[in-house]
Amino acid sequence: NHNPLIFCKINTSKYMYIAVLDSEQYIPHKHTQYTQYTQTMMMLRGTTLIRAIRRDIFHKQRLLSSLPPHTVVGLPALSPTMEAGNIGGWKIEEGSAFDAGDVLCEIETDKATVDFEAQDEGYLAKIIKPDGSQDIPVGSPVCIFVDDEDDVAKFVDYVHEEDTAAAAAVEEEVPSLDVNTSTAVATGDAPKRTVSDEYLLTPAARHLSQSKGLDATVLVGTGKGGRVTKGDVLMNLESLPSLSTKSVGASATSAAAALATPAAVAPSPSVTAIATSDLPQPAGTYEDIPNNNMRKVIAKRLTESKRDVPHFYTSVEVELDEVLALRKKLAKNNVKVSVNDLIIKSSALALRDVQQVNSTYNAKSGKVSVSSTVDISVAVATPTGLITPIVTEADKRGLSNISDCVKDLATRARDGKLKPEEYQGGTFTISNLGMFGIDEFSAVINPPQAAILAVGGGKPKIIPTPYVDGVEEQEKPQVKTIMTAKLSADRRVVDEATAAVFMNAFQQYLGQPHLLSL
Repeated sequence: NHNPLIFCKINTSKYMYIAVLDSEQYIPHKHTQYTQYTQTMMMLRGTTLIRAIRRDIFHKQRLLSSLPPHTVVGLPALSPTMEAGNIGGWKIEEGSAFDAGDVLCEIETDKATVDFEAQDEGYLAKIIKPDGSQDIPVGSPVCIFVDDEDDVAKFVDYVHEEDTAAAAAVEEEVPSLDVNTSTAVATGDAPKRTVSDEYLLTPAARHLSQSKGLDATVLVGTGKGGRVTKGDVLMNLESLPSLSTKSVGASATSAAAALATPAAVAPSPSVTAIATSDLPQPAGTYEDIPNNNMRKVIAKRLTESKRDVPHFYTSVEVELDEVLALRKKLAKNNVKVSVNDLIIKSSALALRDVQQVNSTYNAKSGKVSVSSTVDISVAVATPTGLITPIVTEADKRGLSNISDCVKDLATRARDGKLKPEEYQGGTFTISNLGMFGIDEFSAVINPPQAAILAVGGGKPKIIPTPYVDGVEEQEKPQVKTIMTAKLSADRRVVDEATAAVFMNAFQQYLGQPHLLSL
């Protein structure tokens, strides 16, 4: 019999593959129903031939299903770094019709909240992931589309396969404590215990066991007075029960201690008391706030950057007096620009002059790409986390244009209305904490970029003037507004000399703002 046995589905972002088990080894199907469909994919598993059928050939129909033709829509990847997302809210209800371009729902990515638009017309038959669903992996089904309005009613009681499996899963049982493994394996002649429960563990033994989350009170100590030493804990790390297990299964612990022989186990004090006695208790009331998806991704990427990217730092001090004077002159002509706008322009011109800093590094290929355009990412603080909208071709923009662009990007960033292309990419990043009263800080590089500039606030400093030989009356020290800028650079792309040249160029442009028009 050459009829195949369909035994599983393989869902991808584009196709649904049907894995088919052949009843004969290495023999192609002769059945006419499958002859034209079996050329797409072949895989060998032992001595069994596995075939797959492309989804588009079957016109989105699901084999072995009583449901009408439909399309299962997976969570799209809306940014290059997106691995999971949240459903902010559905804009249409189940059973509603939609056209191409209509917003179906809001998806919270690792960067911003993005509208998920329909690519074709149809009907929303079923919402698989409701409002507020968290940490949905990319590609995981979120809804079902149908082409015919009459088919919507057939999905009222539909439950997705993954949800069914999750509902049928039995809760993980609390592991029972085995007397043979929960008790100490220390053997031999142990000194008679004369110490109280409070002093059973030596300080080193207590620190070691609690740092590893283990309960060492079940051991028979070999120290003076029967105390459990650090060596006792080290010899029995694999057999000691965990503190959490002992806390959850307190009754099982008591039973295990009662059944244990005196030669093997010392009388066990209250595990809960020992587990919590050294833990600081919060004062007053508090609220646990779950971390949002953006902050999780930021933390993950910063950790990876700090771990994998060889950072080094160079800093310069820049006089801002001429910058402040220029702002006053422009304000008289109703042109409002900020110090940050001038910093962006100065950085852009310095990147134009020192192109090696305006580069990205491909960790997979190990190649450096020098960008032909200067696209500066500007760090903007939002209620949900930090995002870096991009001022494209900043070296070719005027100060007024940069100011308007930054204001627009920052406003839409805080509202979560940025488009993916407005925060993805960039060749260089500027993080300015001067307006928050920070004098100086070190920023973490945003891969694949090669550098990031951390800018502090300007503060008045007394600057001594050089001594001129032969002059009776020397020039008095002056008070200048000084700003500190620190560059974090990737040593695989930028060396120390190149970073110094860039910082000197930045210092010259910002210290003499009339050069920004060149």
